[in-house]
Amino acid sequence: MTTDAPETTETRFSILNNPSYLYQVYSSYMLEYKNNLNTDEFFNPEVLKKSLNILVRKYYKPVAGWFQAHDNDIDVVYYSDKFNDPPISTQVLDIDYKTLSRHVHNNNIDLLIPATPSAAITYEDNDIPMILVKATYLKSNEAVVLGVTYHHSLMDGTAFWTFMANWSALCKQLHGKSDLTEFDLPHPPTFEFPNVSHLRNPSKTFEHSEYVLVDADKCVMKFQPGTEKIVVTVLEVSVEQQQTLRQQARNCNVSFTEMLSAVLWKGTNDMRLQLNPEIGSGLSLYSCAVNPRARMGVSNDVCASPTTHTSCEQTVSEIAALDLCDIAQLVHEAIGMCTGEYLISSFDFLLKQRRQELDDERNNRIDKKLMLVYVCPKAVKCIALSSRTFPIYTTDYGFGTPTYVRPPYLPFDGCMRIWPTPLYDARSSNAPLEVYVSLPEHIDLSKSPLLSQFLKKSMD
Repeated sequence: MTTDAPETTETRFSILNNPSYLYQVYSSYMLEYKNNLNTDEFFNPEVLKKSLNILVRKYYKPVAGWFQAHDNDIDVVYYSDKFNDPPISTQVLDIDYKTLSRHVHNNNIDLLIPATPSAAITYEDNDIPMILVKATYLKSNEAVVLGVTYHHSLMDGTAFWTFMANWSALCKQLHGKSDLTEFDLPHPPTFEFPNVSHLRNPSKTFEHSEYVLVDADKCVMKFQPGTEKIVVTVLEVSVEQQQTLRQQARNCNVSFTEMLSAVLWKGTNDMRLQLNPEIGSGLSLYSCAVNPRARMGVSNDVCASPTTHTSCEQTVSEIAALDLCDIAQLVHEAIGMCTGEYLISSFDFLLKQRRQELDDERNNRIDKKLMLVYVCPKAVKCIALSSRTFPIYTTDYGFGTPTYVRPPYLPFDGCMRIWPTPLYDARSSNAPLEVYVSLPEHIDLSKSPLLSQFLKKSMD
């Protein structure tokens, strides 16, 4: 008696409506773990690999799939019986823990992050890994660094960090129980964000100035640092400074993040005007990623939720003349633009343009590419990216939470990444908060009256 093999099933969904599609890049993080208990089986590589494969095959099937460009669409395609398993590489270094930690803090990508192919999604190249991992061990077994890289067209930051929290929880449960088949995950392993088409209102139109069309022959689908070398300065906002900012926010009737953004925007604006008074009539741009799930009634249990960008701008001289409360109100108004109607209008706008771009590519035409406005030259830019509520420091693989997590280096002028520290709780501000500021090398923030108070001392 013979039994027929199960029929292969194929599942696909379009990523064109996903705002992360704009970022055809890999995004990388370094997670540093110290072996405080001197465990022999510290981050066993076989358990790491097995747990990741189980996670993507059982709970996150799109991550074990492939991108596929066809006609005027791009899909993620995955199957019931074949998998694009995330590659995991390992290395062992004969250095001490302090040296390894310094490599992490200094963002030594070449040493600690897996090498990646081009992230561009084309008709010709569909074989693109969704996630890659590099585990770095010490000969002394003192610590491990996980270098994790993911394709940004597949996930946004919210989806990635809930994925990481689920992976670490699954791995922890698998230690010593290799025959487990069911796992208790801390976050529902949903993937796509909710359908928001019911929010569409054809009677309302929006300009969507957060996006810009540029000549395709001058545009590559990744961020470009420009002619100046962009370096990252790490600011640290102490508990006391957060309390002061919260009081200022209450006085101005804005949120804590909006007030912090105002400080960052005015601080960089005034510093650059001081260095070059001729830019006073130029434009000073504020832009941010907005996740309006609370306003839309989207559950916090959803991993990936609707996200878009909003922006506002004034001249450099106008921002310099405003006080912090006025600037915080500008930020507040920019974020408040993102109603449900605005969000679905943004998705419709993006989808129409992306289909045109795919048609141009398929027919060998060179026309326009859509990019976020903040990649274009401005006299001053402040792009606020807040990760302070992500479950970054809950990733426990069975040996404790990370001692430090290094965010990716973003080589474009004006990026301000708001980042938690190991003990930080967004609800209570019980620990320092970090801000990773990307600016041209010649700008010295120690001379900024607003920002110098937050300068963090080097590890050295």
